[in-house]
Amino acid sequence: MINLISINIATAKPLLASGRKVLSAIGKRAVSCSVAVERMGLVGDEQADLSVHGGLEKAVYAYPQEHYGFWQAARREHGASLFEEDLPHGFMGENLTISGLLEADVFVGDELAFANCRLRVEAPREPCFKFAAVMGFAQAGKLMVQEARCGFYLSVVETGNLQAGESFTLIAGARRLSIADAIRGKMAKHRRD
Repeated sequence: MINLISINIATAKPLLASGRKVLSAIGKRAVSCSVAVERMGLVGDEQADLSVHGGLEKAVYAYPQEHYGFWQAARREHGASLFEEDLPHGFMGENLTISGLLEADVFVGDELAFANCRLRVEAPREPCFKFAAVMGFAQAGKLMVQEARCGFYLSVVETGNLQAGESFTLIAGARRLSIADAIRGKMAKHRRD
């Protein structure tokens, strides 16, 4: 079963990353109420740098809950986490924490059909320096790409509302390029460049 575990939003705030203060909305927090979904994303959510996050094709970011244990272990291994407590939903910067749908199983063009809205899979997330700052170790972005634990961006096909705890259906698109293959392809291109 594919489920929406948590809906997470944030406003842009200063973040210390790579030795400088930048504006970021990566620090998403779970909300318990129903959230309206408009063409540009979730009502109440912000993106600080629309050149890489946000806009019509990156309106909503989904991330599998199944990866949280991996990141908790990676943070401990790199000395970035002194505590054993679980990472909160939204920690990866995602709007939607989901379960039952991993990057190898979702393809560009697939759609997520919720009870009151529909979203289309557009692209994998490419991590930036802000992600490494939040994770607490410099290799976090590279690890995200290598492991294809990137999550995916969604556009809004039908506006509506989302509620944490609801299930949704995956509607297959052309099924030509999985999110896992797309992020690995970007990694290979970066190596060549």
